[in-house]
Amino acid sequence: MNDRTRADVIVIGAGIAGASAADALAADCSVVLIERESQPGYHTTGRSAALFAPVYGPAPIRALTRASAAFMSSPPEGFSDNPILSARGALFIAREDQLQAMQALHDELRAEGNFEELDGTGVRQLQPSVRDGYAAAGLYDVNCEDIDVAALHQGFLRRARARDCTLVTSAEVLSLEQLGDGWRVQTSAGRFEAPRVVNAAGAWADVLGQMAGAEPIGLIPKRRTAMQIAAPDGAAVGGWPIVVDVEEEFYVKPVAGQLLLSPANEDHDVPCDVQPDELDIAICVDRVERAFAFRVGRIETRWAGLRSFVADKCPVAGYSAEVPGFFWLAGQGGYGIQTSPALGALAAALVLGEPLPQTMVDEGVDLATLAPERLSA
Repeated sequence: MNDRTRADVIVIGAGIAGASAADALAADCSVVLIERESQPGYHTTGRSAALFAPVYGPAPIRALTRASAAFMSSPPEGFSDNPILSARGALFIAREDQLQAMQALHDELRAEGNFEELDGTGVRQLQPSVRDGYAAAGLYDVNCEDIDVAALHQGFLRRARARDCTLVTSAEVLSLEQLGDGWRVQTSAGRFEAPRVVNAAGAWADVLGQMAGAEPIGLIPKRRTAMQIAAPDGAAVGGWPIVVDVEEEFYVKPVAGQLLLSPANEDHDVPCDVQPDELDIAICVDRVERAFAFRVGRIETRWAGLRSFVADKCPVAGYSAEVPGFFWLAGQGGYGIQTSPALGALAAALVLGEPLPQTMVDEGVDLATLAPERLSA
């Protein structure tokens, strides 16, 4: 373990939220980044097949995504050896009984997106593997891009360590104690002290909050199951768009020459090393085989991850109203990776008492929609 036991800020959780915040904080102060697992991002970040979709999610999410776009498109020099984004495109499809949902999606997003409206024939021209007669309509979003999650996450961690951040792994938090001048965090890897603590513990965030005596934020971890199969009949799937059911009953996404399938489930769970559920797998196979003209053969690999939400499905970023120096950074749900550059910088500014960067204000980021106190109200 590194000899540093005291810093200006302790960040708990080295997934994408904690890593991005630690990176931004370490530009101006000393940081200890604590991770309970032996490697950062084990539970959620490392199990994500994320997309950069500027029109995905509630309005506060879309504002944070817009504020992250410049970083994602042109990361700082030396941040990553590979581009963070690559072209993909997203095709939303609807059966005849889902046309109302498709219209609602179009009405919600028409002012923000660059969409192409498709009929059933147009859907099959863009994605011939969709079964003839299955899709009655489609909406194609050309602006949706793949995110190299590992490159982004490791970029934040590498730059944080090069600044003034010490990463401590295999350090489960055992207790949080308020001191006269801040916090003492007792972990399985030792004791650390700082005036301020950032709770970026993902699915465990409410557990950490309770340990600190902070107000609960009503965080609910939700399981999402995924699996990967070989490309059907050796098809060149690399250029396929991600295909998403308009009511999120499933999605199919090309990954490294194979296909990632998910029933897009959101099943309540508890903070844990979550595993895939066999019923989720069976549901996914059934839905995909009804929508696509290929059979799901051998499943190469399967996994599950926890996506954590509060009631309005928007992140929580701000100091606790109950205990001084305890900062919430939680509840990113399925949007944490695509918003991480902006949300990490936002968190660092708030932790240090600095104003929100003007670039975020210009994109419509509103702190009131992220503040912890909105949940109690």
